[in-house]
Amino acid sequence: MNIKRMSKLGVLICLLSFALYGQSAFAQMTEITDDEGSTIRFDKPFSRIISLYPAHTENLAFLGCDEEFIGIGRSDNYPASISDKNRFSYRDNTEKFLAARPDLILIRPMISRSVPELISKLRSAGITVVSLQPTNIDQMFDYWRLLGLLTGKTTEADKMVQQFTLALDQLEDSIPVPREERPRVYFEAIHSKMKTFAPDAISMFALETGGGLNIANDAVARNNSNIAPYGKERILAKANEIDIYLSQTGRMNRVSLTDIYNEPGFQLIKALQTNSVFLVDEELVSRPTMRLLTGISKIQSALYPVLRREQPDVASHEPLFTPQTQLQKWQ
Repeated sequence: MNIKRMSKLGVLICLLSFALYGQSAFAQMTEITDDEGSTIRFDKPFSRIISLYPAHTENLAFLGCDEEFIGIGRSDNYPASISDKNRFSYRDNTEKFLAARPDLILIRPMISRSVPELISKLRSAGITVVSLQPTNIDQMFDYWRLLGLLTGKTTEADKMVQQFTLALDQLEDSIPVPREERPRVYFEAIHSKMKTFAPDAISMFALETGGGLNIANDAVARNNSNIAPYGKERILAKANEIDIYLSQTGRMNRVSLTDIYNEPGFQLIKALQTNSVFLVDEELVSRPTMRLLTGISKIQSALYPVLRREQPDVASHEPLFTPQTQLQKWQ
């Protein structure tokens, strides 16, 4: 996949203003369409934001937002600078949101499906609600730029894209073998349900740019998800071909190395026989944030011993790329 090939916008961005100058005021009106087809019009950046998805929170912090946050999700844990923000959940009542007086609430489609009545009430009360969640890498840059539009940080969003692309090139250049010699990897998404990722999922982009070959490239996602059922029989059918067994770990997949090694039948898998089973934090490989670079680096460390920077089977939140260090580079 060529990250430098810009996709058509995953969300329709139609600028009705004459120009946007960095963080300056909008000339007239900006119109966008979010990932659920809702049209949003605004004539100035939003400044009282509640983010209900950790990726939104992380990306906005990376863009330099701080005082703009009046609330974040209960599970949002990165970066440390947002730890003192007021906490919200999509299961909170309408009154809690109204009392905070936000001008923008950022959600993702799953929230709309879970609490449609809440979203309807918030919009009826005059609060702008925008639903975003890129599902593959081709949509990620457009998503970052859209967050820049909403907050008036368009220059920072462009620099974010540039910095990601530059760092990605450096990571790809460090892969020590040609493609035909790269290890074949089964990348587990949910152990208990024997699920992997769709071939075009962000996690699979991390695997492939990290130097691995997806052995489950015939997986098919269901229900508009990036997660794809694979089944133990299909995994074991490729047991002799799986050089590396990689699994995300976190809230979605609470799994340990012991769980994988003790799974009945898995002793037939080549990767288990050679002790080539590794865990990587799901926050680093499943979210459309700059820390995806850290996830790719950790995958490289697991696949290629010569590149190992730390024990790759220990899931870690420690990033190689932080909002603070990147902003310093931009200044």
